[in-house]
Amino acid sequence: MNRPDAFPLDEADRVENNPREVEAFVRLFNEVPVRDLVRNLTVAVEAFEIAGRSFPLTLNDRSEAPNCYICCPSSAYIDYAIDETRNFVSSPLLQKAIRMLIGLCAPLVRASGLDHQVQVNNWLYSTNPVPLLDRKTVAAIRDDLKVRFPDRAVLIRSLNELADRSTIAALKAEGFRLLAARQIYIFADRSSAMTNDMKRDRKRLRTTPFEEVGDGDFTEADYARCEALYRMLYLDKYTPLNPHYTARYISEMHRRGILKLAGLRRPGGELVAVTALSKNGRTLTQPIVGYDTGLPASEGLYRMMMALAQDHATAHGLFFNMSAGAAAFKRLRGAVATVEYNAVYAGHLPRRQRMAVRIMEFVLAKIGIPLLRRFEL
Repeated sequence: MNRPDAFPLDEADRVENNPREVEAFVRLFNEVPVRDLVRNLTVAVEAFEIAGRSFPLTLNDRSEAPNCYICCPSSAYIDYAIDETRNFVSSPLLQKAIRMLIGLCAPLVRASGLDHQVQVNNWLYSTNPVPLLDRKTVAAIRDDLKVRFPDRAVLIRSLNELADRSTIAALKAEGFRLLAARQIYIFADRSSAMTNDMKRDRKRLRTTPFEEVGDGDFTEADYARCEALYRMLYLDKYTPLNPHYTARYISEMHRRGILKLAGLRRPGGELVAVTALSKNGRTLTQPIVGYDTGLPASEGLYRMMMALAQDHATAHGLFFNMSAGAAAFKRLRGAVATVEYNAVYAGHLPRRQRMAVRIMEFVLAKIGIPLLRRFEL
């Protein structure tokens, strides 16, 4: 079993955002209407250069809520949290109690004004790996954005203590507050032997009747199929609150070199599974996974997509952030759980909003984190 203290992510080896990728990403979201790329998202995207660093920056407005949770904390902490109570259907009393708690907290989230935000390093994924930030850089980011956007909260998502310990310390020291978001799973101890489940997944990859599709093998027709496969899993099976990535988004992100694709197809036919991989510095994430949910689970399509991503991480010496969900599945494949946080700076906002953020931090630390850990949310 992997140990968090055995993880080999050396912060000295962290690589910055690639400015060319930041430029390509921002250009895409300024050339193509956002809703043509992510159907349930309304946001402005621009490049942010500070202290010799380059980041994608997003601006979300109150008037645009409800919006996808990747830019809208009220959607994350209220709508998505309520949706997650489906996991407690076997315990109606617990489900009711948690829904009541969320309902009581909803006015607090709205009072925080966090939906009216400027978000740093937002690649519009559910997981945005954060480059290493020291106190000097954090202070420069804070001071620049609070002047440019005096009525907006400043946010940075996707921080965790396994990958971002010193960055979190720098953010806290410069007045950011840490709001627990969810429990995620990290695979990084590549020196340990494969678990039995990992071995079975690789055997399935070797013996499956489906053909493996490499990054350079995707056709125009495949992009539409990628959207359909993603929708089957993340929108139809899980929740429509997830980002509605379109075929246009997948094709543009792939053609512009921001995402790499891999998948499986019927011999000479259509795709049955797909994954998109994003490398940021030494961290790998998997923004898109999809498969034909109409096929029998015994085909192992999800298992093979995760195996492809794990193998890519191992081959390139990457730290694999496997995101949230499927807790038991990921643990059985060598991943370790850790809590993910949103960092918020609200020191320049009115007292009512500052107090709401402080109370949110306290409630999430004392109640939210124990629930995340207890129920592996």
